[in-house]
Amino acid sequence: MSTPFYVSPQQAMADRAEYARKGIARGRSLVVLQYADGIVFVGENPSRALHKFSEIYDRIGFAAAGKYNEYENLRIGGVRYADLRGYTYDRDDVTARGLANVYAQTLGTIFSSAAEKPYEVELVVAEVGAGPEGDQIYRLPHDGSIVDEHGSVAVGGNAEQISQFLDQRHRDGMSLAEALKLAVQALSREANGNEREIPAERLEVAVLDRTRPQQRKFKRIVGRQLTRLLDADGAGTTPTDAPSDTEDTDAPPAVDAGGTGPESTGDSGAGETGKEGTEGTEGSAKE
Repeated sequence: MSTPFYVSPQQAMADRAEYARKGIARGRSLVVLQYADGIVFVGENPSRALHKFSEIYDRIGFAAAGKYNEYENLRIGGVRYADLRGYTYDRDDVTARGLANVYAQTLGTIFSSAAEKPYEVELVVAEVGAGPEGDQIYRLPHDGSIVDEHGSVAVGGNAEQISQFLDQRHRDGMSLAEALKLAVQALSREANGNEREIPAERLEVAVLDRTRPQQRKFKRIVGRQLTRLLDADGAGTTPTDAPSDTEDTDAPPAVDAGGTGPESTGDSGAGETGKEGTEGTEGSAKE
């Protein structure tokens, strides 16, 4: 009987981490930025029906880069956790920190288990507060660690270069139009230093807007409103910077789409409160 091939635990963990990083790097990057009235999610996504960003609960949003079926399972699990906790205790007991801890435990268990491959996903969980000082953004890499971010965060294939660009240019108190333009500039930069144009039709944009009168703060920015924000002269805080509920063209919450597509997910994540967040695919099982 031959002796089994020995691999040190350190080498095994390094190999698993490299495998997960390569899977995530094949997808498109996305960015999450704080602005004066909340948090904005921006990513390149040619699909209009399937989305990268979703609502988890009243003030909590979710974004993910990587393999669709894996982060979709995590998203649905997060919606169920939030709905159950909010129903059992109180809606205020559902927090981004608690949700990030649940995701971290799940990702960490899967990453350290030799029985299955690590998840090829990187998550962002964000919660908008009553004021900018109450905003929370957590980044969760494939290994289940939690990184508390402030201001801006990028995940996906070109995340390191985009993060450096954002760190140099992002500032507190930006208007929505300024934050959106900065995010598009960051996503337009390629690894070789060149820039490409990303038309509005290929952008997916969502916000957690603390100024919305509704209890649910998540809203998608689409159509004419998105074009108007991109074409704004950067003067700053004009009334059109605020997401208008009258232009919300989101479809009514639907039932979970279930897992038929790669890159962004098309799913309502509703549970008891009828969430409108969706994720989508792009045809490559990577985002």
